[in-house]
This record gives sequence, structure tokens and C-alpha cells, in this order.
Amino acid sequence: MRATHIRRTAGAVISAVALGTLPSPALADATAQPTTTTTRDAVTATADRRPGTGTVRHIELQGAVNVRDLGGYRTDTGRQMRYGQVYRADSLSGLTDSDVPELAALGLRTVVDFRVPLEVEHDGADRLPAGVTATSRSVNDLGLYARTTEAIGSKDPVRQQEMLGDGRAEELMRSIYRSFVTSPESRSRFAAVLRDIAHGEQSPLLYHCTSGKDRTGWMSYLLLRAVGVPSDTAARDFLLSNDFRREADRRTREGLRRAGLMENPDLLVPLQEVRMDYLDAALDQMGDDYGGLHGYLREGLGLDTATLTKLRARLLRGGRA
Repeated sequence: MRATHIRRTAGAVISAVALGTLPSPALADATAQPTTTTTRDAVTATADRRPGTGTVRHIELQGAVNVRDLGGYRTDTGRQMRYGQVYRADSLSGLTDSDVPELAALGLRTVVDFRVPLEVEHDGADRLPAGVTATSRSVNDLGLYARTTEAIGSKDPVRQQEMLGDGRAEELMRSIYRSFVTSPESRSRFAAVLRDIAHGEQSPLLYHCTSGKDRTGWMSYLLLRAVGVPSDTAARDFLLSNDFRREADRRTREGLRRAGLMENPDLLVPLQEVRMDYLDAALDQMGDDYGGLHGYLREGLGLDTATLTKLRARLLRGGRA
């Protein structure tokens, strides 16, 4: 049983790491169960009291560590994002029996899954409350899955260093972020989510990938910027994934080491973390291809004035228009 558990865990880890993401905490350590605790009041306030940020509401669950309400952030005109409308998350496949009713309490109508089919195959389908519509909008990994699977599966420290060391893992991540801008398929997935939120029939809505940091992080950055949240505030939300994921990521590396898959699992740190230079890679590409955010939203994502106006009207309250 122990060997089977290790093999299953290793497969899930390889699948997730290939996308710069991680499996759910229940699969994160090959030899131990997660120590995350839960409370009856699932919504906990994590204070981030720098100007313009409001308070980050973290949804505390046993089987997911990076679930957040995007409400509370302020725009540059003083309006505030409404709570309870849009949520960002990591994989929901590892939710416990007690997590599901906590998720149900959010009143979700729609959950959008950015994971590719291989991630779902290895990590499992989302566990969702009854009545929630599950929508798959997978975002391509540009072959990162296959390359990282080869590195971990080799169990060869030299080969792993050659594939992931000396800045190679960082460049793999930057390439993924650039593809958020250059890939027509990826742009269409992100645009569809923004349209769903703007038109409101699918809300409250939650979107996620595996670790809730790269595809989900870019989606969140776009949404915040589209409604007028300043760039530095949106970037801080992006970087918060490092805080919420730190312990789960450490357990993953330790699990790989104990399973004998990696002698130096710290080679994966650049794939596990979010970094400003990853975000900057996408923003630089946006500037090159579309002249900046406005052009990307209008030309790259095909969002017209009416949709962007509806998005702001639905998500913002207070202040001046």
C-alpha cells in the first residue's frame, strides 16, 4: 500500500509540476497527510492593509490552500471590488467531505477549470457542491508537462540539473507566461471568463488551475486591471500565492525527495513560485504585441466597450465612476 501511494503521489506531482503548479495538499507529501486545519467559518480575513488593497479574504479549506475572494481591492478612482462575486483557487479535486459544504456556502454557480486533461487525469476531477456548473477551459502548457515529466521521471540528478538548473526552469516559466499573450487559444479562454463575469448569469464564479498561481494568477491580474485596480495592487495579489502555497510546496519537495525521485528537489522552486519577472514576461509581451493592457483587452481578448463597462458595473461599488 505504501509503494502504491508513493507511485500515485509521484504521478500527481509530476503532472502538476509540469505546469508550474502543484497537486492538492492531500497528494503533496508521499509519506504524510497535510496538517492544514479548518474552521467552521470558512472565510477568514488575511489582512493586507497597504493602501488600496483592502482585506484579502482567504477561504480556509483542508484540501485546497490558495482559495481567495477577489473582493476588497480598490480602483484608482476609489471604487471597491465587491466581495462574494469572483473567487480564485487552486485545484478542488482534493477537497474533503467537510470542505464541500464550506464551498457550497459561497453560493457559487460556476467553476471554471484551466487545467489540461492530463492534470485532471492525474489529480482528479473537482469535488463540487450540487448545482454548481463545472466548465473546462484548459490552457495549453506548451510542452512543459512532457519536459518536466522527463526530468522527474528520470530520477537522474545530472539529467534533472541539465533540464531544470542554471536558469532553465525560470525560462520555462517565462515562456508559459508569454504564451498567455501569444496563444489565440489561451486568450480565448481568458476572454470567455471575463465575459461570463461581465454578463453575470454565471456568477458567483470561481476559476482555478492546479496551484492557483500561474493561469489563475494571470486571470486575476487581468480582471483586477480591467476594472481599474492599480498595477502594483494587482501584482501584490499575484504574489500572495507564494504566502498561501509555501508550506504545501515545501511538503511536495520533501515528498519527491523521500520517494527517491529527486536528489535536489529545490530545482523545482522556480516552477512552484510566482515571481515578478514571470508576470513581467507576459506584460512585456503584451506591450510588444498590443501596445499594453488596453490593446490586449480590446484586440487580444476581443472585449468591447459594453462588456468592459458591464464588468466594472457588476464588480465595483462606491466612489466615482
